[in-house]
Amino acid sequence: MYSILPAIVAFLFLFFGLYVAHSKGLNRVTAAFLILCITTFFWQFVWAILFQVENEKLAQNLIDLGWLLILFLPTSLFHFLVELTGQQHHKRKVYASYIFSIFLAATHVTTDLVINGNYHYFWGFYPKAGIFHILHVLQTATVVVYGLYLAYQKQKLVQAGEKTKLQYCSVALLIFSLSAVDYLCNYGVEFYPPGVVFIAVGLGLIALATVRYHAMDDSRMLVASIAHEMRTPLASLKLQSRMLTDYLPELILGYNQARDSGLLRQPMNEQTLTHLGRTAKILEREVVQANHAIDMLMALTTSHYLNEKDFKHFSMKECVELAVSRVPYKNDAEKIVSVDVKSDFVVLASNEFLTFVLINLIKNSLDALRGKERGSIKITIIADAEGNRLEFLDNGIGIDEKILPHIFDRFFTTKDRGNNSGVGLTFCRKVMESFGGNITCESKLGEYTLFTLTFKK
Repeated sequence: MYSILPAIVAFLFLFFGLYVAHSKGLNRVTAAFLILCITTFFWQFVWAILFQVENEKLAQNLIDLGWLLILFLPTSLFHFLVELTGQQHHKRKVYASYIFSIFLAATHVTTDLVINGNYHYFWGFYPKAGIFHILHVLQTATVVVYGLYLAYQKQKLVQAGEKTKLQYCSVALLIFSLSAVDYLCNYGVEFYPPGVVFIAVGLGLIALATVRYHAMDDSRMLVASIAHEMRTPLASLKLQSRMLTDYLPELILGYNQARDSGLLRQPMNEQTLTHLGRTAKILEREVVQANHAIDMLMALTTSHYLNEKDFKHFSMKECVELAVSRVPYKNDAEKIVSVDVKSDFVVLASNEFLTFVLINLIKNSLDALRGKERGSIKITIIADAEGNRLEFLDNGIGIDEKILPHIFDRFFTTKDRGNNSGVGLTFCRKVMESFGGNITCESKLGEYTLFTLTFKK
């Protein structure tokens, strides 16, 4: 009787975890969720067997086995929250929690410090807490509270649909964490452990978020589909722009001759004619920018899109000069960009992707300088004893210290969401990490912003 509910919940978790992994594909979020489901399955399944056992020695063996998995449960919950919120810079904390869980597991296997025997309650045998059990309780409280805090912070930075998905999953995992009330039974408090009810409700909410709000959909498939659909019309536009480049000068020459001969009733003004002459180059430039945007999204969602086999050695000075020349400046904005080559260096990377990183940073600096009379952007190339690096310094509006820790988060933006997706700096960080480098930012509101790109020697 007492084993029915944990047995049902155990298999529900196992089947749902496998279903999500199969239907959504294995990605960071679904893999973390599968780990959580498998851990929960073993916990509840072993307990279902334990509550039927009458032999104390066998019961103790089941307790030792079950607790070996339970020790990893809070970390798997924290891991899922970090992946769900897309805050990869917190992965070190996840790894640290796994290491601590391994320490407790090793202690549990070799000593009685974590679990010290058992109690025999009215429903069956149950683990008795050892001296180190409190360390597991503290770890559980720490990672759950911190994980839910991360989810709460993320909700303030995303759009409505994404926010609803996070709210569902956060509430589900909060309810799941309430199963920790079972720990009271480890200290001699006799009542049938109700944790199984909490985790069943939590699973139901996660299932609802998955089905209704696509909580664990693999964005890679969607982005790949969009990229495929967009490449064809962009290629067609590029072909048409080249035709304009080839034939438009002749047409304009013929138009000028007709105008000079008085054959036109309403000739165009010189400004319109000049703009028409630049149309082909503008169109081709926009096609290039659109293709770069597709590359950026693919790099963000597909781990293998940046291939080390395609990396080449090239001069940083030449790459910076190329990026500066390709930025779509308005008016005389190009004049405020200066390049200072303290010492050039050679980098092993993707020239195309690094160029787009630099273009992103220049465009961000230009946005920060809007409305400023004496704005400046200084790009410094440095190779010294401290390493190879690139510095982007502007004297624009700066970044608030409360916002600064979030600027590399995916989909975070302080600009109008109608014109900004919030993936630019995330892209920059991912590309730099693929090169074995790093990107950091320091800023003071109203004074300056400095991005530093570091490269391997």
